[in-house]
Amino acid sequence: MSERTLNAAGHKCKAIIHHTAGVPVVFLHGYSYTKDIWQRIGVTELLMEKHVPFLALDMPYGQKSECQPKTHDAQINVAVAHEAFQNVFGSETPLLVGASLGGNIALNYATQFPVKGLLLVAPARAIEEKLLKAYSKFEFPVRIIWGSEDKIVSGEDMRTLTGKILCAKMSLYEGAGHSAYIEQAAKFKRELLELYAMAEQS
Repeated sequence: MSERTLNAAGHKCKAIIHHTAGVPVVFLHGYSYTKDIWQRIGVTELLMEKHVPFLALDMPYGQKSECQPKTHDAQINVAVAHEAFQNVFGSETPLLVGASLGGNIALNYATQFPVKGLLLVAPARAIEEKLLKAYSKFEFPVRIIWGSEDKIVSGEDMRTLTGKILCAKMSLYEGAGHSAYIEQAAKFKRELLELYAMAEQS
């Protein structure tokens, strides 16, 4: 595992990278977090143990991320994620993991570029009209995680999203808030490995 700065779509962003054979996982953090959150909850360590390649990227939308210049524009953030991924893994197809705003970027990414699957934690603005039109074309596995105490993203929106995607499944984290993957990290890691196994077979 190494840490370096990537130049992508006119941005300079810090990244944690692990190279090995297999389907690469790309981690997109939420607005209030950075790439380091995936280390903090033990996800990067787990994937290294399982010999899974990954890229955890500081994103331009992040309040605290080491990525310049900053922007909330979804298309620019998608371009940064895609170019950074290509710089590291070339023409491979990733599994995307996105939390909150990172989930929104993951959904937007999947409308434009091939993916092996999506693991989304309470993705923000997931039922925007432009996105809703694209979901019928998603033919890869999607897991949607929502904490029952989430005060930012509604369960109704997450159920609507799940119903719009053919291969989607919603997973309820009872008693967890918006950052359910941090509060119930062990469960989140199990779900990630389950989805990864499905992505490898697709």
